[in-house]
Amino acid sequence: MNDVFRLPEIEESLSNFDVIEIIEEGFVAYSQGKVVVPPVGEMIFESPPGDAHIKYGFIQGDEYFVIKIATGFYENARLGISTSNGLMLVFSQKTGQLVCALLDEGRLTDIRTAAAGAVAAKHLAPSDVERIGILGAGIQGRLQLKYLASVTPCKSAMVWGINAEELEAYALETRRLGYDVRTTLDAQEVPACCNLIVTATPSKNPLLMADWIRPGTHITAMGSDTHDKIELDPQILAQADMVVADSISQSKTRGEIFRATQAGAIGEQDVIELGAVIQDPSLRRQNDQQITVADLTGVAVQDIQISKAVYESLVSKGSR
Repeated sequence: MNDVFRLPEIEESLSNFDVIEIIEEGFVAYSQGKVVVPPVGEMIFESPPGDAHIKYGFIQGDEYFVIKIATGFYENARLGISTSNGLMLVFSQKTGQLVCALLDEGRLTDIRTAAAGAVAAKHLAPSDVERIGILGAGIQGRLQLKYLASVTPCKSAMVWGINAEELEAYALETRRLGYDVRTTLDAQEVPACCNLIVTATPSKNPLLMADWIRPGTHITAMGSDTHDKIELDPQILAQADMVVADSISQSKTRGEIFRATQAGAIGEQDVIELGAVIQDPSLRRQNDQQITVADLTGVAVQDIQISKAVYESLVSKGSR
């Protein structure tokens, strides 16, 4: 192995490329069948609650393949440490040699997830975003507003969280980004005034109900990345005009689409893939009265794209 990179230099490298653009390109390649992504490996823990995901794959004809391990332990906040951690390993697709280890502590997973939320909103959100709603006041909930700023001029937001202390900290941080932020402990208040909503929690019970959702709303759900998590009432997907998956194959075993299919609310024929939506404007929202849902379970091509870009940026800057 040639290089081991740690979080400070990885963070610094992120300013050297457009994260949203490379994630968008990754989704297109995935939907074109150019990416080999084996089934997700995962471990789910009960006491304390947490999970570990192993995602890996390669783009055909590319220089590298990537193996990513990411963890989420949701009671870590009580210990004063991050709820997420992990690393990414970059290998040569030509020799199989380990090129570098990115000891990113889960940061690149957080960033590529936030960028995917921006990609979904870019192609599916209504043309006039009145207010952005965020369910989840943790790391991902904060990053969503940061990256959504690249695709919508809206600077008004409402965030739901589980306690006043985390909401206060969230509001303080995101107001520094120029947002007018309101907070609430009542999830029903979010869809009442927001027509672009992002859910970013590890909930195992629906947080949004179908009769709360107004016409014209877009929802990006990204917290439900295992079979037992759910953030949306399955009837939300049943009433949606469009249901979009980052990966149709992954949505058969995890996420909102999986849970809605299990409940009989939708069928597999009701789902299209985000990469296809990016390529074909006719598959996108056709008017501002439609309800659209994007279910993002997290695909290895996102990890491939961001780790490759980070590594090439670090090498070009002569970090080693």
